[in-house]
Amino acid sequence: MKNNLQFEFVTDKAKNTLTIKREFRAGRQLVWDAHTKSELLDRWFAPKPLTTKTKEMDFRAGGRWIYAMVEPNGTEYWARLDYLAIQPIDSYTAMDAFCNNEGEIDPELPRANWDVTFTDLGDNAVVQTVVTYKSLSDLETVIQMGMQEGMTSTLERLDELLLTLNK
Repeated sequence: MKNNLQFEFVTDKAKNTLTIKREFRAGRQLVWDAHTKSELLDRWFAPKPLTTKTKEMDFRAGGRWIYAMVEPNGTEYWARLDYLAIQPIDSYTAMDAFCNNEGEIDPELPRANWDVTFTDLGDNAVVQTVVTYKSLSDLETVIQMGMQEGMTSTLERLDELLLTLNK
């Protein structure tokens, strides 16, 4: 069994993008499910020690996911993902945003387009996410907010979940 799973986090300031490429020790269908079903997303989609709670999930083109990342003290950080296009178990495209608990977008914080693709690598799956911001300023804002550290921790949580689901 391969111990070192592929992980890349690339910032391209010329294109205002982050590219996150991550290999998981699970099949593509299971990794897809973990990204697209709220009952699974709630178990991993936040950096430690935060947890996630879904308020609304409608995974279809034109649908959205409204969720909060919750600190141990109860502080909630709300966000939403608006799904633009979905190709089951291959890819989806969505727009993310910070919002309030009603899903109303905060215009003061950056929005981004997420292109997420799922491919096979032997028995493993690789997820590549290209996050595109409107401006270099927006990209730098999320970098300063700890996007790389947060995504690293969040994806490690997905590894842990997949181990329990893959038995």
